[in-house]
Amino acid sequence: MDLDIVTMLALAGGTLAIPILAFMASFLLWPSALINVYHWYWRQALGMQVKYVYAGNYQFCYSYRGKPGNKPSILMLHGFSAHKDMWLYVVKFLPKNLHLICVDLPGHGGTTRTCADDYSIEGQVKRIHQFVDSIKLNKRPFHLVGTSMGGNIAGVYAAQYPSEVSSLSLICPAGLQYPKENEFVKGLKNLEETRDVTKVPLIPSTPEEMEEMLKLCSYVRFKVPQQILQGLVDVRIPHNEFYRELFLEIVKDKSRHALQHCMSKLSMPVQVIWGKQDQVLDVSGADVLAGSVPGCHVELLENCGHSVVMERPRKLAKVLVEFLSSLNNTNSDKKKKTD
Repeated sequence: MDLDIVTMLALAGGTLAIPILAFMASFLLWPSALINVYHWYWRQALGMQVKYVYAGNYQFCYSYRGKPGNKPSILMLHGFSAHKDMWLYVVKFLPKNLHLICVDLPGHGGTTRTCADDYSIEGQVKRIHQFVDSIKLNKRPFHLVGTSMGGNIAGVYAAQYPSEVSSLSLICPAGLQYPKENEFVKGLKNLEETRDVTKVPLIPSTPEEMEEMLKLCSYVRFKVPQQILQGLVDVRIPHNEFYRELFLEIVKDKSRHALQHCMSKLSMPVQVIWGKQDQVLDVSGADVLAGSVPGCHVELLENCGHSVVMERPRKLAKVLVEFLSSLNNTNSDKKKKTD
């Protein structure tokens, strides 16, 4: 009888040890796999479902939660070299009654990547319009959100298809001529001439370079374990050649200032959110938009850098919801007056 108890305890201990050992092995040997599992877990926990849709032979991958309702759907565009799962940090704090769509931009994540595709901002806008058409999102005007490169794309999209976009939120958007040029922006001018992308800080190839990129993009300083840094690099390395080619494309003049050229065409309500300590794209860009877009609503976040989505997700969700609520209240008041 005692032997049976010992055997059962040993088996129970072994059962518990298996997932623990698997976790440790993943952390030490395959940190990139652990990162992918982490994103999968949070999608499940937050109720985000992954789906694919096709425009001809072109595949789009996106995640979504909820269904279209009385409130505008929300389409979210990530930044350079990121993917749809970056929005999970913000989705966690958004009301569950909102219809959310997070799409992988062209060439990113599960969306098609081809050498023949046009990865300029204009080219990406056309692709996103194909995606919107494919899922019938433009049956009703929707709220469009974009950060960094995704902000450039979102702004140009809203200017080209104003009837489809009810309102617009731009988070530290690229595509402007910034009154104050930091070291990163100054480096872009030399890059266009030399086309040397081997030292672009946004395309790390080693854990040390990854650590430097995190310092560039984030105001908050925190120590990331070496294994996690390695995992983050491992996930990116297979895509770095594409990121280099894309970077060269979006720093060309027609893409680099695409949003600047479209500001006068933004007729819908516009919200601008910027981290005051942004070292990638200077916060002075908020003044550019505020001075050119009538009624532009600006939110500057203290103690925050370029990665607003990951640094201040709760605050970002709060100001997004408040902006949308203010628009709903305004529309309700207008309807009452009409009635």
